[in-house]
Amino acid sequence: MADANAAVAVVTVSLVLLGLLSGLTLCWALLPVAVVMLIFILASGLKGRDELANLNVCVLVLGDIGRSPRMQYHALSLSRHGYNVTLIGFLGTKPHQDILEDERIDILPISEPRGLKVGPKTFRYVSKVIFQCFQLFYVLMRIEDQGYILMQNPPGLPAIAVTWVASRFRGNQFIIDWHNYGYTIMALAHGENHLIVKVAKWYEKHFGCFSDHNLCVTNAMREDLQMNWKIEATTLYDKPPSIFRETPLKLQHELFVRMGSAYSPFKPSSEVSKEHMELTAFTERNTQTGAVTRSTGRPALLISSTSWTEDEDFSVLLQALEDYEKFVEAGDKLPSLICVITGKGPKKEYYKKLIDSKEFKNVKICTPWLEAEDYPVLLGSADLGVCLHKSSSGLDLPMKVVDMFGCCLPVCAIHFKCLHELVKHEENGLIFKDSNELSEQLKLLFSDFPSEQGKLGLFRKNLRESGLQRWAENWDHNVLPLIKEHCD
Repeated sequence: MADANAAVAVVTVSLVLLGLLSGLTLCWALLPVAVVMLIFILASGLKGRDELANLNVCVLVLGDIGRSPRMQYHALSLSRHGYNVTLIGFLGTKPHQDILEDERIDILPISEPRGLKVGPKTFRYVSKVIFQCFQLFYVLMRIEDQGYILMQNPPGLPAIAVTWVASRFRGNQFIIDWHNYGYTIMALAHGENHLIVKVAKWYEKHFGCFSDHNLCVTNAMREDLQMNWKIEATTLYDKPPSIFRETPLKLQHELFVRMGSAYSPFKPSSEVSKEHMELTAFTERNTQTGAVTRSTGRPALLISSTSWTEDEDFSVLLQALEDYEKFVEAGDKLPSLICVITGKGPKKEYYKKLIDSKEFKNVKICTPWLEAEDYPVLLGSADLGVCLHKSSSGLDLPMKVVDMFGCCLPVCAIHFKCLHELVKHEENGLIFKDSNELSEQLKLLFSDFPSEQGKLGLFRKNLRESGLQRWAENWDHNVLPLIKEHCD
């Protein structure tokens, strides 16, 4: 209990300081003291530890569960090995069907706080953090006893501190899965020297040291955590689950038919009509025999996925597509392009307006939101992937590229510090630095389309022969021993 008392004191002092720094009055800044009272009230009623608690694991993400694939994969892996999982997070986007149908996984939704709508921006942010402290601590103290709490970071403010305090009271082991540094994401919007960013960095470094175990997504991040924050972590690379694979032609056609009902680029040209044939822009099915073939002269399918945030500049892709259009108009033998950009996020409407302002003749762009079950099917049907993710810290890797490689889909990816841990230039894709390089790469890769004899075909062949490790094998090797060490 001494550790818990110290935890309470540190968390409370931190929140009070944060409140004072944000310009709150002393009364408002002392509000977190109520957290202390709540802790002791709840703690006084705790039961003895359940002997079966070691078979329970809480997977926590202070974000949208449906848009947190790695945490969903953790939950499925735990369930596969007989552990009961409580998956806590926001229910904004529908989680994968496998999560919903798994009897060992219980989803415990928490509401996403909106904060106050009046007052200075910093004040509104602090009020949101304080509310989340109450909400999250209450939830963690009310769930069944757990052997472990496995928490995603970012977002880690206030989740790291609150989860640590709850873990000390409940006797859980506390694991942080470091996907990135939260303060670097905040710096994209506010700048590195903003007070809130500095406080967030101090907070993340200080409380991150209190976890019992740590996972991270790259060797570069593991080395950075050790060197700068003295945190020991195990690298767990993102790997594609088995649902990401090349899509059979029949399933491609079925998806294109469904997509065509909502998005015109997937529809066949109005000039094309064939008897006894069901047509899409890419495929055709004989309605008498059921045979599916690729359409002659079909366009190339280019795909990118995004969360439409500051760390992805889609003007780079749009400029490259404008250059591609000029290549075609100048007489280069290149296919028409259909560019699909999937995802949701705060800057989507901004980029949609930019897209709508373009007057392409040989390029069509659509921005659908796909169900979790359709996304891997579309990736497995595409000809080339494009990634514009620039890590805010330079230390994480884009999961979208991992998924694309699982579908043996070659990738053009924008350069950043540790990208070489995933994309091997001239082996499984190409790395570019700006729109000019990207447009030249598109021209190069599609110059032989749809032949499999060019670079695009070579990269796909290399991916097929690479023996890519899947998520389940990777998780069993790196995480399961850690769980078993404590839980069994």
